[in-house]
Amino acid sequence: MKVLCVHPSGLMYTEIFLRLEPLGVELVAASVRRAGHDVRLLDLQAATHKDFFRMLDSFRPDAVLFGMNYLANVPEVVDLCKAVKQRLPRTLTCVGGHSASFTARELLEHARGDIDCVVRGEGEEAAPRVLDAWRDDPKNLHLLDGVITLTGEGPPPKQIHSLDDLRPARDLLPNRKKYFIGVLDPAASIEFSRGCPWDCSFCSAWTFYGRSYRKVAPELCAEDLASIREEGVFIVDDVAFIQAEHGHAIADAIEKRNIKKRYYLETRGDVLLRNKELFVRWKKLGMEYMFLGLEAIDAEGLKAFRKRVPLGKNFEALEYARSLGIMVAVNIIADPDWDEARFAVIREWALSVPEIVNISVNTPYPGTETFLTDARTFTTRDYRLFDIQHAVLPTKLPLARFYEELVKTQQVLNKKHLGLAALKATAEISARLLLQGQTNFVKMLWKFSSVYNPKRQLADHAQPVKYEMKLPVVAEKKKIDPRKLYVLPPNSKAAQANLLITRES
Repeated sequence: MKVLCVHPSGLMYTEIFLRLEPLGVELVAASVRRAGHDVRLLDLQAATHKDFFRMLDSFRPDAVLFGMNYLANVPEVVDLCKAVKQRLPRTLTCVGGHSASFTARELLEHARGDIDCVVRGEGEEAAPRVLDAWRDDPKNLHLLDGVITLTGEGPPPKQIHSLDDLRPARDLLPNRKKYFIGVLDPAASIEFSRGCPWDCSFCSAWTFYGRSYRKVAPELCAEDLASIREEGVFIVDDVAFIQAEHGHAIADAIEKRNIKKRYYLETRGDVLLRNKELFVRWKKLGMEYMFLGLEAIDAEGLKAFRKRVPLGKNFEALEYARSLGIMVAVNIIADPDWDEARFAVIREWALSVPEIVNISVNTPYPGTETFLTDARTFTTRDYRLFDIQHAVLPTKLPLARFYEELVKTQQVLNKKHLGLAALKATAEISARLLLQGQTNFVKMLWKFSSVYNPKRQLADHAQPVKYEMKLPVVAEKKKIDPRKLYVLPPNSKAAQANLLITRES
């Protein structure tokens, strides 16, 4: 079969800070190709809808597989599936990915028959089975594990047998200069582990993976790294190097192969402090940038998000990262209940620390506990506004004023780390990138005010809404059973391992 794999367009923050290669879709594409199919891959972060329609007309795929990790992409994906069916009525349209797994039934309802099925769980395992079934018995897709159609729903999805069996089809994206994160321009992405053992109330990573945590064999991590052409590498793990022995084993394999890269990763403050020697070693290997999700700068905020990290530990982690000479970016979640005084406190703190401070908006997503507890109060059900840059809950301030304070606070990042300030600090790096034909980083230095604009954000609320999110049915004051949120079923072995990991923290 001829198969087209598609990643949707980028979101608001990807217009400036990063554009990551679509690793999930590349993994699915590799799995499908390994099953003997003729595969193409199109990333709408770096291409246009015109490119998509040209591909439909020239390639005429038998199946179009969409990877949908972000809720804000729901309208785009539904409309593109409808367009596929108009042009190629016999072509399979299938949607999978993180957000698709939590919104499967409503995706099908929005599409009204133009999405043939939605895959819940890990697409690498399911995609080849779906293609076989479509070819042999298309009316019975709903009998497959993890597959939902308008006709019915199969058994729960299963974990892939082993992460060691996966390797992304990076060769299907020849124009790789489009992908970057900060000064790592260009940058590839790589996965060393999958899942998260913690259970933060605002996060759906642990509910998607059934609170499991799995690792790629260290030698295979190094083998994959060695195949990457880009000097910059973003490690996509939800929490990097949770287990020190795994991180050391990967480092051993990298040193053995003499691999030279520059790394950006995400981790937790308590993991950083627990595994200090490991992070010292990775600094020597080329780790230059780190993202720490602090989420709050007060104990009350951390408790609300169930981060399970004492406030003092977070600040200690920042100090330790500074001592290593690592550039750190941190995230603070702005609550809709914030007033001018609270925004002012955050601005003062952001100005007092050398780190890059990113401010996102508290956004309850399907698959999170906060979605079940807060959805009744949503002020909008427009999927496009669920991008952590818009307020979807009632704000204490008038909405226009909230956005003014939000952008004013985000401007701290602009003043400290973008524009002329950044150009002076990175003049040598910027010149080198421009000589290499890499313009992503330099362009982003001047785009903040055109993207982060309170009038633009407010105007987004007035846009016509074509598809509205379905709200969950939750009994008042009923305690939430987290097991009902899981996409991949949990198991006792993973639960025991997770308990040990989180206790150590």
